[in-house]
Amino acid sequence: MPRPTFIALAALLTVGFILLLPSFISTLPVHTSYYCHFFNCGPSLSAWLESEDARYSIALQRRQELIKTWGPSEDSVESYPQDTSKLYTLWDFYIPAFQCPHHVERVGTRGDGGKWVCGVERVAKQEKCVIYSFGINGESSFEADLLTRAPGCEVWGYDFSVTRWGPEISNNVELNTRAHFQPWGISGTDNHTERDHPKFWTIDSLMKHNGHTFIDVLKCDIEGSEFDTLTAFVAANADKDALPIGQIQLEIHTYGDRGQFAYFNHWWTALEAAGLRPFWTEPNLVALNLYRGIRPDVVEYSFMNIRGNHALVNEAFN
Repeated sequence: MPRPTFIALAALLTVGFILLLPSFISTLPVHTSYYCHFFNCGPSLSAWLESEDARYSIALQRRQELIKTWGPSEDSVESYPQDTSKLYTLWDFYIPAFQCPHHVERVGTRGDGGKWVCGVERVAKQEKCVIYSFGINGESSFEADLLTRAPGCEVWGYDFSVTRWGPEISNNVELNTRAHFQPWGISGTDNHTERDHPKFWTIDSLMKHNGHTFIDVLKCDIEGSEFDTLTAFVAANADKDALPIGQIQLEIHTYGDRGQFAYFNHWWTALEAAGLRPFWTEPNLVALNLYRGIRPDVVEYSFMNIRGNHALVNEAFN
C-alpha cells in the first residue's frame, strides 16, 4: 500500500475511533466508564464497590486525625467553634467521600425540596419499587419526579403537620394512584394507639404495616427526629446482613444536644457500620438566608447502602 494511502487510512480510522468512543462509553455503567482507557475498561460493580470502600477508609482515617488535632478526644471537639483559630465546622469531619457508581442527579425542584439521588435509571428499571417519604410540608416535587421517572414505583408518605401530598401529586390523577399518605409522625418508638394524637411509628413498624421488606428510596426530613428514628432502625436490623434500604436522602438537624460532637460522631459511625456511605451533601442555604446569624446546623446528605442485593449494587441492573 502506498505510504500516502496508508497515512490517510490511518487518519480516517483514528478520527472514526475518536468520534465513536464517547457514544460507546456513554452506554456503559458509570462505574465502568470512569475507568475506561480505550480498550481496557474497569472492574465489575462488586469489585468497584469494594475498591471504592477501601478508598473511603482513607477518609475515616483522616477524620480520626482531625479529631486528634482539634480534640484530642471526641468529647473535647467543638462542633461549631467561635474561636477564629479553629477554622472548621462539624461537617468538615463528615465529607461525602464515597462515590456513587452510577449517575447522580438532583430530583425535584431546585431550592428547598429537591434531593440528590444515585442511580435513578436503575431504580426505574424495576417492575416494582418502594419509596418512603418522611416529612412532606406541602411540597412533593421530589416524590412526583421519582414517580414520573419510575412508573413501577409507589410512594408512602408521612407527615403529621399536613393533611395530604403537595400539589405536585395531589393535583395529578395518575400519580395519586401510586401515592399513599397518612398524617403520622416518624420516631424511634411506636406510639400509635387509638389514644395517640398524632400517632408515631418506627420505620420497621411501618414496613410491617404496609407489607414491605425493602425500601428502594427513603427520604427523611423530620426536624431532628432522624437521630432516634435511624438509631432504632439500625438496631432493629442489626441481625441482618444488610439494612432493608437502597439509599436515603436525609436532612440532618443538629439542634441542641444532637449537635454535640461526641453524640453526633457515635450516631454517624453507627450508620457507616451498618453499610451506609455518604455520596453527596449540600448545606441548607435557604435557612441561613432566612435566619441570618444562625449556625449552619442543618445539612442535606445522601447515602447509598453498599450491602445487600438491591438495584444500586446488583450487576443485573447494568
